[in-house]
Amino acid sequence: MYHVIDEPPRSAPFPGLYVSRNEFRAQVRWLRRAGYAAVTLGRVVDAWNGLATLPARPIVLSFDDGYRSHVTAALPILATHGWPGVLNLDLSNLAPAWGIPRASVRRLIAAGWEIDAHSMTHADLAALGGSALTREVAGSRRAIRRLFGITPRFFCYPAGRYDAEAVAAVEAAGFEGATTTSFGLASPGEGRFTLARVRVDRGDGTAGLARKLAALGLPARAAGSR
Repeated sequence: MYHVIDEPPRSAPFPGLYVSRNEFRAQVRWLRRAGYAAVTLGRVVDAWNGLATLPARPIVLSFDDGYRSHVTAALPILATHGWPGVLNLDLSNLAPAWGIPRASVRRLIAAGWEIDAHSMTHADLAALGGSALTREVAGSRRAIRRLFGITPRFFCYPAGRYDAEAVAAVEAAGFEGATTTSFGLASPGEGRFTLARVRVDRGDGTAGLARKLAALGLPARAAGSR
């Protein structure tokens, strides 16, 4: 789970959510050397359902919210390896100057990225109910379909905030699953609407990423290496 791929400005309220281009580039190279291959969440779920195959060490690289750096930095770095990313799009991030323009979202789609929904306004879904909750969840699915001609298969809870009513709303909207901010591995045995992820923070570098993966029992070296 990544956010901004850039250096944080002095005014950044959450500088930990910024991973520099060099740091991200090094992490991607390290993942490649360790034998990982990036795939979309859709391909993972299709494999769980017996409809697709996966590489030996699949990994989903997700980018939350929607920032210009997703197309100016993450896209070219991943393209070097032929890897796709997953953009969890907060529709309100299409408007600000620091957000991601519609044309850039279309570039990601053309490059093979998966676009999933991250609500209309990044609202706290655990604090909502009724029509307000429906608008944030089902409304974001409809908006992405209308704007970009694709139907998002998955939802990502803003700031990881959800409750039973939010989960029910995501399922009722037609999504096949949803991701959280809970630290862990997504697996077919857990609830499809509360999938865990591994958050990558500023300063983790390759060593920090390796430690996080190792803590979950994932290989931190290339197959056959010592």
